[in-house]
Amino acid sequence: MKTQSRMLIVGALLVGAPISHGPLEAQGGPGMDAWGITAVPGLELGHHTLSERPTGCTVVLARAGAVGGVDVRGSAPGSREIALLDPVNMVDQVHAVVLSGGSAFGLDVASGVMRYLDERNIGWPVARGKVVPIVVAAILFDLGLEGDEKVRPGPECGYSAAEAASSGAPAEGSVGAGTGATVGKLGGAGRSMKGGFGTASVTLQNGLVVAAAVAVNAVGDIIDPSTGEVVAGVRTEDGNGLADARRLLRASGGPGQEPQIDVGANTTIGVVATNATLTKAQATKIAQMAQDGLARTIYPAHTMGDGDTVFSLATGELEGTANVTLIGALAADVMAEAILRAVRMAEGLPGIPSVSDLGN
Repeated sequence: MKTQSRMLIVGALLVGAPISHGPLEAQGGPGMDAWGITAVPGLELGHHTLSERPTGCTVVLARAGAVGGVDVRGSAPGSREIALLDPVNMVDQVHAVVLSGGSAFGLDVASGVMRYLDERNIGWPVARGKVVPIVVAAILFDLGLEGDEKVRPGPECGYSAAEAASSGAPAEGSVGAGTGATVGKLGGAGRSMKGGFGTASVTLQNGLVVAAAVAVNAVGDIIDPSTGEVVAGVRTEDGNGLADARRLLRASGGPGQEPQIDVGANTTIGVVATNATLTKAQATKIAQMAQDGLARTIYPAHTMGDGDTVFSLATGELEGTANVTLIGALAADVMAEAILRAVRMAEGLPGIPSVSDLGN
């Protein structure tokens, strides 16, 4: 009877949830006036896009603090304050998540965000009434695009993104950390397509909100899990169609014929968030489950050349015992949808077409 009761409770929570084989749709509720990660009360998002070359950064602010977690699956990550998010460590609040282009140079963006928060006395309380902002970060590689590679996001970009942060509907596509993102690099840079930034959210009738924001710079193809069709990725040799990385990998021959993946040159980085009340251990589990959204939509994912990293935030605005399994499942759903939106909303670059450029 206990098992049956739990199943009924889960079923009741799912009533009204916009879960289907098609795109998720945000459902309005009290105080809900934004699409995407800013649908979670207490979170704000800001972009800064550089004009000199395609790159930029994105900042998610939690001014009141949020319980944080992280999961790293790629084997070539670039990150900041990852160890702090381990559930066994003391600090359990995050005040900002930074997603940035510029490879490891982009980690400097976090310094600008820290300065912004410090000026507003936002941070973790320490001795003598002082606070230290807790800013975590992950970066992606976009240095291979045309233009001066010395132009990359830094502290001033982070400060500007934090200044621009709001609870309104975030811009998507070729903005912020998604500006220089590309996908489908198994056939070489000359056959890649444009990646980007995307966000998505879902709200249940009981007020639970789960959302995701992601910068998609994958080596692999982007696949719509509802149809199994490739949305963006490796182009055919004539550049006008999609080769399908699944076929390319299965057709590869013996040693020396496998597609080459540049270590560190690919990465999908993102954050999932909820208004539920979670512990650090639970937030970490949510981040782990959200990685399923990457696996559903990116092929291949979590490779030796990827730095795939997903942060999680829980604002605690919704009181009561959280259903971690339910939240994690929804986190994977919204992450998958955000990835699809990232490539569908992107604008092409010279020689790097977007989904719309190919008429998909």
